[in-house]
Amino acid sequence: MSKIASPAVTAETAQFWSRVNDGQLTVPQCKSCGKFHWYPRANCPFCTSDSIELKPAKGTGTIYTYSVSRRGKNDSYVIAYVTLDEGVTVMTNIVNADAAKLAIGQKVRVALVESENGQRVPMFEPA
Repeated sequence: MSKIASPAVTAETAQFWSRVNDGQLTVPQCKSCGKFHWYPRANCPFCTSDSIELKPAKGTGTIYTYSVSRRGKNDSYVIAYVTLDEGVTVMTNIVNADAAKLAIGQKVRVALVESENGQRVPMFEPA
């Protein structure tokens, strides 16, 4: 598999991406209302508070749904929604897996994949 395109790192998401590079997946949690949310951002989507804290995630979850995209005879990738054990659902890729053996409800764990510029990106693989 060729390296994936690097994500845009902004002032708003820099801390999240730095922790990913350190090997830690985090999930934003609002200090005001207590709810976890996805994707990392400066304001809570539930109460609009700017009091957000990145909490370490277990790095495990289940496949909510997925789709296999084929790019030729022997090249494909899997895009999926994974519901983390913390309750948020993230759009991601499933890697290191036989697409024919994947199933909705299957347990997965985070795999940090290096992108073109070296930034690691959280993806998931069968647990």
